[in-house]
Amino acid sequence: MTNFITDLFNLNKGEEDKQKTLDNVKGNISFTGSNLWILACAIMVASIGLNVNSTAVIIGAMLISPLMGPIVGAGFALGIYDFTLLRKSLFNLLIATVASLIVATLYFYLSPFKEIQSELLARTSPNIYDVLIAFFGGLAGVIAITRVEKGNPIPGVAIATALMPPLCTAGYGLATANWKFFLGALFLYSINCVFICIATYSIVKYLKYPASKQIDIKHQKQVRYGVTAIVLLMLLPSAFFAFTLYKEQQFKQLANNFIEKEFVENGSTLVYKRINYSTTSKIIELAFLKKVFTETEVQQLNEKLKVSGLSNTKLFIRQNSSDNLQSLKDDILNEVNKKDNALSEKDKSIALLEQKLSESTFDNKQLLAEINIFFPTISSVSVSKQNIALKDSTRLSTLLIYNSKPKLIDTDKDKLKTWMLKKLSIDSIEIIETEK
Repeated sequence: MTNFITDLFNLNKGEEDKQKTLDNVKGNISFTGSNLWILACAIMVASIGLNVNSTAVIIGAMLISPLMGPIVGAGFALGIYDFTLLRKSLFNLLIATVASLIVATLYFYLSPFKEIQSELLARTSPNIYDVLIAFFGGLAGVIAITRVEKGNPIPGVAIATALMPPLCTAGYGLATANWKFFLGALFLYSINCVFICIATYSIVKYLKYPASKQIDIKHQKQVRYGVTAIVLLMLLPSAFFAFTLYKEQQFKQLANNFIEKEFVENGSTLVYKRINYSTTSKIIELAFLKKVFTETEVQQLNEKLKVSGLSNTKLFIRQNSSDNLQSLKDDILNEVNKKDNALSEKDKSIALLEQKLSESTFDNKQLLAEINIFFPTISSVSVSKQNIALKDSTRLSTLLIYNSKPKLIDTDKDKLKTWMLKKLSIDSIEIIETEK
């Protein structure tokens, strides 16, 4: 039984000749000629994938990329104390990194589409989970490299460790002068490089690859101390980011539970929700279809936040302005009724005119809140019914005036127009974008 278990986890079984493996690793380090061209093409593909938010294209770029070569080479060099190989690996990794940043920066600088996509955002806030992915992905890759039969892990490792997307995101940060994106993506890239290297170093030591030259105990300790220091340098910020991510997810979960309990279960129709979490402010912003809350009710709801575990959180409720208008109209009509129980013909005309005005009046604030769900770049909207002069007559038409930075592309304008037609149940609408 003991032999079975030992054989089951034996990494020496099926191992490639150590010298042959080392020669293969050394052969994949250099970034000259074809390797550099392949890298540039992979960076372009990955940048386009990030730009159009296509996961499939990004995965394709990761499979093309030859970036793993010098990183694995550095891990082998540390494991066998070959400092000449280490310098060569790091130099080639530097060349590959700089070349990738230049290509990605040029692409995003020249690209007319600079919207922040979800695939870009995903590479700007590394945490401890990225460390684990890089380490275990690298571990699987190195084990495969040292086998006679390489098998399927290599392409999977290229996808899992994701070296290309962070570099392209860093290029986006440089092109748009977004330093938060640049630093966050570069840190993620560094995490991937370091922990793939550490995984390689661990397997090389475990498989007892012979040292290229004998060094004394003092130098061996210096290598181990250096590796440990680099690991801690990467782990501590990653652990902090992971804790921040955990706190944010916990806050959002508690906020959603609060909204469900206090509003949805009570029959209030929620049309807008924004939950903002940061170290400086925690905000829940809501809007409802018809429900109106008094200042006292809003204050009471804010007090309930503390009981629900949402301390230091502020609740804002966007009130429906059309309800306020209706309330004002009711007050006016009540005053009229007090003076005369029966409406005169003049009063009836005024009421009829008021009704028509109400039918052509839109709640712009509410419409903006709903539009922002699909088009967050739109900062203001104004919707009204206008008389449009024709050749022999005039036609009453709905007009939408909006402001957006950056400007909406034509396809988004068409989507906005289609959405407004369905939302307002109208046959036609004119859309105008302001220049302010």
